[in-house]
Amino acid sequence: MAALVSAETDAVARDREGTPGSPRAEARVTAVKTLDERTRDITVSSPAMGKSIPVRVILPANWERRPKATFPVLYMLHGGDDNYTAWTRETDLEELARKSDVIVVMPDAGKDGYYSDWFAGPPRWETFHTRELVRLMEKEYRASSSRAVVGLSMGGFGALNYAAHHRGLFRYAAAMSSYVDLDDPAVRLAIGLGSQRVGVDMKKVWGDPVRNADVWRFHNPAAMPRSFRGTRVHLSVGNSVPGPMDLGRAPDVVLASVLGEAALPAQIKKFAASLREERVRVTTHMYAPGTHSWAYWRKELHYIWPALMGSLGSRADRAGEAGHSSLRARIR
Repeated sequence: MAALVSAETDAVARDREGTPGSPRAEARVTAVKTLDERTRDITVSSPAMGKSIPVRVILPANWERRPKATFPVLYMLHGGDDNYTAWTRETDLEELARKSDVIVVMPDAGKDGYYSDWFAGPPRWETFHTRELVRLMEKEYRASSSRAVVGLSMGGFGALNYAAHHRGLFRYAAAMSSYVDLDDPAVRLAIGLGSQRVGVDMKKVWGDPVRNADVWRFHNPAAMPRSFRGTRVHLSVGNSVPGPMDLGRAPDVVLASVLGEAALPAQIKKFAASLREERVRVTTHMYAPGTHSWAYWRKELHYIWPALMGSLGSRADRAGEAGHSSLRARIR
């Protein structure tokens, strides 16, 4: 494990210690837009990023009524071709959170930003999300040290890496339809094609796959199962077969959703097994039918919500934990 930690490389370490753009100064809120009584779009000036980043925040119903209280915080990470509005645009997250005394934080992560401090950085997404934003939420919005992180697709990959790289930061990490093994040829192909489509050079993200293989391993969840000890992990994926929830979608969109999910079940099963070997508390939900699409992710969000809130200690949702545990036991 020490070799993997050192694999962060001198370049990444220098980025975090004192080169231009590293987070010596504190991130700060420079603008707030009120969307409704609980939802805010905030603009955060980030030293790590060298620019401002938008973040959507849902405040607990009791946030103003309990001005001295701190609240658990749930970080929600979007996919590679999306932005910070994704979870509220595509799901009923706001309604789900209405009865839960938690702060929900949805930061932007760029198009194919890979939730990483880039090898040729900036950007330094990981530093922004796991250091600057965490501190800012504690300082400005009374976030507590009880945290969870949920992501889908590339966001699930980010959730896993953040949990592994910062042990103890998150009590719960959930990855929906996420690649988990960068050594899988299908994943390498998908990342290559996706990054080319949006003009991202992967050598700038993690360096050359051969010469900088240590950096690629440092960002590979499958290479560090022991690092998840102490974090509750949930992995979910569909079987890549279209179902009733895919009806009405354009054929080319359905095909892309099928292909996007096809390589994931096998590697997720293998990864879950390696986590269990390391005594990590992990649950899986391998559902059928299921494609790489929001229809299934919306359903999965409802499925994990009781356990997610239970891990955070949200009083409003503890009662749902027992029901979720019973169902989970039947599908492991």
